[in-house]
Amino acid sequence: MENGEQLEAAFDATLSQLKELSDPLTRAKAAHRLAGRVSEYGNEFQVVRNEAMNETLRTEQRNATQLAGELGISKGRVSQLVKGAPPERLFLGSGKVIVALAEKLEDRKLKDGRDKRVQGPVIATEDVQTYERLRTLAEEVGLETAFERIPLGGNVHLNRNNLVVICGPRLSPLIEQILEGDPHLRFDKDADGWYLIDRNTGKIYRSPMDEGGNGDIAYFGRLPRPDGKGTFLYIAGIHARGSGGVVHWLNRELATVHREIKVKRFSTLISSRFDSETLEIIESERITPYYRPEGA
Repeated sequence: MENGEQLEAAFDATLSQLKELSDPLTRAKAAHRLAGRVSEYGNEFQVVRNEAMNETLRTEQRNATQLAGELGISKGRVSQLVKGAPPERLFLGSGKVIVALAEKLEDRKLKDGRDKRVQGPVIATEDVQTYERLRTLAEEVGLETAFERIPLGGNVHLNRNNLVVICGPRLSPLIEQILEGDPHLRFDKDADGWYLIDRNTGKIYRSPMDEGGNGDIAYFGRLPRPDGKGTFLYIAGIHARGSGGVVHWLNRELATVHREIKVKRFSTLISSRFDSETLEIIESERITPYYRPEGA
């Protein structure tokens, strides 16, 4: 049985189990929850369908007439659907994209404007700027985004679809544990500070910012969710400004990275350089291969 038929069989089995619930209130509650989920996933299914139709035509597995026959729709409808949102949007998500940013402790002024300062949770200005640029990119490919704070301690809910996490491992033990599962790239630290290491080559990447330079290095990957039922996109620079370098790079490479990676797991490093006066990212490049988990 092909994977598509297995998915349909799973839906049929779920519906059968729902109908067999003897208690009417339990049946009503379960049906209500599932109806909401079906509605929620409806748009995501359509995005996946349209992206797959685009890929089928692009790789010449079928022409428009043949694809229409396979799907049981008209050739005109095929043309209408494939002219929708660009397929590379699926790399970011198939529904509203949640972007989670980590809080950290920092001195800040009291709300009444007095000079007295207190220590409280804030989100780095650089991370907010990164979110805004990512939001713009998402909107360009037809996706909505929502901003979410990761509270102090780094306890972020990772078992969700369409999630992007921007949070260094030093701010979240949970993220640190998941990163330890990457056999290729990892964060580490010594007396000179945090750095990234390519475990395949042994090469160490330190941030130019630590020596007064105007550049940074960032980790970028799609990592496994703790529940084993999906993945989330992860971005973290050695310093906060490095995360912006990843989005700068994605603005140029989104279509290419989607063609190569789709929504499969990977990790890579992105180097970026920023203007020393405006602090805007002006250059970015990928400096390692797309590393993949074994067997993926």
